[in-house]
Amino acid sequence: MARRDEKSMLAALGREPGKSAFDGRRAPQECGDVGLKIGRDGTWYYQNSPIGRKPLVKLFASVLRLEQDGQFYLVTPAEKALIRVEDAPFLAVAMTLEGSGNRQCLSFRTNLDETVDAGPEHPLSFRPERDGSFTPFVLVRGGLKARLTRQVYYDLIAAAAHDGKDKTLGVWSGGTFFPFPAQALSEG
Repeated sequence: MARRDEKSMLAALGREPGKSAFDGRRAPQECGDVGLKIGRDGTWYYQNSPIGRKPLVKLFASVLRLEQDGQFYLVTPAEKALIRVEDAPFLAVAMTLEGSGNRQCLSFRTNLDETVDAGPEHPLSFRPERDGSFTPFVLVRGGLKARLTRQVYYDLIAAAAHDGKDKTLGVWSGGTFFPFPAQALSEG
């Protein structure tokens, strides 16, 4: 992305150097669709060009919100811009496991280096797909989810255990048991 395009995007998001983004009196101005998109593979785009600067993507991600209308926006105190998201705003690209049994903790690192521990505040979920399979996610923050990449999904399946009650298969993390849908075990 050209340097002037970055400056115009930052200005549109209320991040113009030397200017206050918040005057304390009004709601953010709606900018509409400014040409931002997050692809299924986690790539961020501005006007159909990949944004190659990870620090800039992290800045944008820090103001990403899922609003009540079900749309994603970049929200600053001064501006609110629509961002199209093809699947999920983040990808879970790595998983670490500590402990065992119901004291186990699963930590997920996103493609933007944010780490969350699965548990009551960051639950695992499975979205049913049309073909009968399920896609796994972990909640990162404020309704924003990370889709588990294929390798991380395999790591999750490898950590599977029974809940100890009715032999439901799933994983423990943060003192919470997350059951797998039966079809999730056959997805790949």
